[in-house]
Amino acid sequence: MNPVTPTVAQAPEPPPTPVPRRRRRVEDWRPEDPAFWAAGGARTARRNLVLSVLCEHIGFSVWSLWSVLVLFLGPEYGIDPAGKFLLTAVPTLVGGALRLPYTVAVAVFGGRTWTVISAAVLLVPTGLAAVVLEPGVSYSTLLLVAAVAGIGGGNFASSMANINAFYPQHLKGRALGVNAGGGNIGVPAVQLLGLLVLGTAGAGHPRIVVLVYIPLIVLAALAAALRMDDLAGPRPPGRPLREVARQGHTWTVSLLYIGTFGSFIGFGFAFGQVLLVQFPDDFPTPVRAASLTFLGPLLGSLIRPLGGVLADRWGGARVTFWTFAAMAGSTVLVLVASREGSLVLFLAGFVLLFVLSGLGNGSTYKMIPALYRAAARRRVGEGAEAEAAYRVAHQQANAAMGIAGAVGALGGVLINVAFRQAFLSGGSGEPAYLAFLAWYVVCLVVTWVVYLRRAESV
Repeated sequence: MNPVTPTVAQAPEPPPTPVPRRRRRVEDWRPEDPAFWAAGGARTARRNLVLSVLCEHIGFSVWSLWSVLVLFLGPEYGIDPAGKFLLTAVPTLVGGALRLPYTVAVAVFGGRTWTVISAAVLLVPTGLAAVVLEPGVSYSTLLLVAAVAGIGGGNFASSMANINAFYPQHLKGRALGVNAGGGNIGVPAVQLLGLLVLGTAGAGHPRIVVLVYIPLIVLAALAAALRMDDLAGPRPPGRPLREVARQGHTWTVSLLYIGTFGSFIGFGFAFGQVLLVQFPDDFPTPVRAASLTFLGPLLGSLIRPLGGVLADRWGGARVTFWTFAAMAGSTVLVLVASREGSLVLFLAGFVLLFVLSGLGNGSTYKMIPALYRAAARRRVGEGAEAEAAYRVAHQQANAAMGIAGAVGALGGVLINVAFRQAFLSGGSGEPAYLAFLAWYVVCLVVTWVVYLRRAESV
């Protein structure tokens, strides 16, 4: 008689452990742990990413609000083209400066808490614009209100620092690209809204553009308060901004970001005015100009995540190098089109510049966490404790993102100032295009010398 082999029942697998949370505060966060990530970490990170994109998107719209409002400022406002370029440059400058404190604010207040605060404060520039926008208002008042709109530019830095904490290293390029790209779409979004208002209500109703955003700001702040999370953890020791400001890589990447993000935001703010001034016969009204200005920023925003994905696969420095080479070629195309008076070539060159700047935004920003992660690996190899080394690397990467974001935004100021001076002095944008070409060549050479020639894995 054959013996009966008893059947051993296998114990069921334990259910995934939920992410420990207390009142929208995550107490334990380990994105580099595959089991933790699969058990709920990915879902939590994705939820925070979606809401971060929403709030940053509205911040970008408010920041770029005056690139649209200047199209409504007709002869009754008494502002010449040079004055309008200045109205778009001032919020760029303020937004760039605010990116430094906004980066630190995430560590001090928490990602969710600061997202709520930074979203709610957008009611100030929109409310002020709704009050003052009417013929007879002084230019200095408009300049002051435009400066306050720079508040929206700070949201990018805090949003990127927050999302950087939620994702593991191998997904940072993609996550940061999606976060930044979704935010950048705020630029073409407000331009499309401006086109709609110009085409329906007319140039006499700029307040409609502003009033649309007030309920959206309230809804975004409420959504962040109810669904986002703060990550628990000790406040970073020392002064990360001061520490990374002493490191050469911080300023090298910031220089490259002037070329990518500075181009994106600068062209996005100025392009409508450039078309009106340089091709007055083809664009006799602001409506005609507005019908095209949104296209470049839209394509540049949509392609930014691809820049992060390509950087994850091929390395940020390599993608950035070839992006600058293509941007230099596109600038030559714009310069030739300007001299020949060819609107088709001019638009093609500028659209290429927008697309390439968006691609470079994603690849350049991916270089930052990669650089500090590589530094942490070197310290661990020299005997440093791994957890502490990678924690410092994360904190310093966030600080470097803030500095790069602030310095990069200055490129947008320089582009608007360059256009202003070029059109004031000679009535043509050609001197500005030559300056842009020279800068892209400098960025290309720096990328090669500092990162590719030494074969650093960034």
